Amino acid sequence: MGAAVPSQVVPGVDSAARQLCFEWGPAEMLVCETLFGGRGGGEGRPSSSCVFVVRKDQDIYIQTLRKLFNESHGIFIGLQRSEEEFAGKSRKTQLVQVSKNYRSVIRACMEDMHQAAVSARDPALHSQYSTQVSILSAMELIWNLCEILFVEAAVAGPLLLRLLDWVRLHVCDVDNMVREVLSSENPSKHELFWNVVDVFVLQGRMDEARHLLSKEASANPTSVNMCRILDDLMKKMPVPSLGNTQTLTEMELKWQHWHEECQRYLQDGTFASNSHMESICKILLGDENAILEKKELMTTWYHFLVTRLLYSHPTVKPMELRFYAQSSMDLFLGGESSPEPLDTILMAAFEFELHQVIKECSIALSNWWFVAHLTDLLDHCKLLQSHNLYFGSNMREFLLLEYASGLFSHYSLWQLGVDYFDHCPEYGRVYLELHIERIPLNTEQKALKVLRICEQRQMHEQVRSICKIMAMKALRNNRLGSALSWSIRAKDAAFATLISDRFLKDYCEKGCFSDLDLIDNLGPSMLLSDRLTFLGKYREFHRLYGEKRFSEAAKLLLMLMTAHIAPCSFWMTLLTDALPLLEQKEVIFSAEQTYELMRCLEDLTAGKSDKQKFQDDDVETMKVEMLRLALARNLARVIVKEGTLEGS
Repeated sequence: MGAAVPSQVVPGVDSAARQLCFEWGPAEMLVCETLFGGRGGGEGRPSSSCVFVVRKDQDIYIQTLRKLFNESHGIFIGLQRSEEEFAGKSRKTQLVQVSKNYRSVIRACMEDMHQAAVSARDPALHSQYSTQVSILSAMELIWNLCEILFVEAAVAGPLLLRLLDWVRLHVCDVDNMVREVLSSENPSKHELFWNVVDVFVLQGRMDEARHLLSKEASANPTSVNMCRILDDLMKKMPVPSLGNTQTLTEMELKWQHWHEECQRYLQDGTFASNSHMESICKILLGDENAILEKKELMTTWYHFLVTRLLYSHPTVKPMELRFYAQSSMDLFLGGESSPEPLDTILMAAFEFELHQVIKECSIALSNWWFVAHLTDLLDHCKLLQSHNLYFGSNMREFLLLEYASGLFSHYSLWQLGVDYFDHCPEYGRVYLELHIERIPLNTEQKALKVLRICEQRQMHEQVRSICKIMAMKALRNNRLGSALSWSIRAKDAAFATLISDRFLKDYCEKGCFSDLDLIDNLGPSMLLSDRLTFLGKYREFHRLYGEKRFSEAAKLLLMLMTAHIAPCSFWMTLLTDALPLLEQKEVIFSAEQTYELMRCLEDLTAGKSDKQKFQDDDVETMKVEMLRLALARNLARVIVKEGTLEGS
């Protein structure tokens, strides 16, 4: 840490022994415990202590998760903007596509994290990445199930096909075993051959299972007949249709006939001589005990659920899932272990307890990203419209506010948070105003970025605050041009006056202006304060003088004094500037203008007390005498010139 952090002592703590100190930040807190008078510390001197950073949302600081936050932001904004573009079926199709886009981002991020874990040499880093892979995998699993049940709202028939795809995608523990068997010289002789066949059957991958059975038939002539019959049963197995090619009644009738055929072969003892094929036939009949014997190949209760539905109730309706899910989990776990948080979340989804899913995810997951984006999507599906929280906001807005607030604690991701606040109609504006004031304005570029955001949203108070902060920083660094520019943007007349005075002071000391481009192009901004107006006009006088436009320069100089735009403290400088004009070969000031200059000089000297006059140095006294002489000489020249003109 660099500079010391101011701390507050928690009330009630015995300061003679220990102090618990803390300092709040935008989305984090510094905590330290200081022990006074301890060993090695000496009397009244603090011993060493640790400083802990307690962060609200730690995940936003993980570099490999940046893709998740950045890419999902674009999907989120696209969803908000497209709300009015689609209706009916096209709207549902679009929402399903949005959900798939979110899942593709999760999966891409998971793959990146997996690569990072593989290449990490530090064990702690490897463990961190591996944990994140597990979390992202669980997130995709939950999201995919919610997509099937809530976003797509799959009906009986297609529902089972979607759940099969879900299991195949997410239960990948057996993939290595499948590759090992298929890559061997003689797959049917491999010790894991029948395990792989079982896996294909359990996941409803009949074509792949039949392909392996053909290898068994080729290698073992005695099992040819059994392989042929089992292959035929697999081939005939009715499956629901994604289209409307058959009704549920037709599907159930076909399935019943097929089921009876399987039952007949089993009872006839067709597969009695081969326990593996007999076991597969029992699975095809939906025998729960036979399926549970393959528990190690399924690994999860929800795989068991989908397999059980496939072979016992393929036309399951969405609202029937809760009963099958609960009994499947009970049968699979068998009282040997308690449900994990992931099991609880999936069970809530199967029970169509949408708010419970969101609640459990909020507790179990390590950041607000998942629940914020899922809830927003479900809200667009019109599934959360009736659920308001007790303090007035709805669930969607509450979770988006929490997520965006976490983003604002990050040095660059805060820019994403702005858009999330924009799409929270009730409290988003208030949250944005509070958080944007806490952004550290480390550079002028960042300040301009924040300022642009505030200006686009007519956040006038925040615009003024940012400009004042930057103006003060520039002034402390003696960057007067930048300070003046910021004070003009803030429309802060008092500060603009202060900086104008600094410009004038610098001019008096150095004899020239800095930041001429800025002063030359003040335009209407110079009207912000009288002193700024004077600064702009005084610079204009110098420009006219430099261009040898002496008459215009003289008029402007006189106007600055007679209109009382110039501060009295600067009158002597202005009168001194008039000296070169008074000494020009050509008469510049008219008699009337000369009298005005004389009056200004007398007002300046008459306004000083005798003590002040006594304290004035010889240079000031000499300036006054030179001015009086020059004014008198100029007046004489003007009178002669004007008299000559009248005479002619």
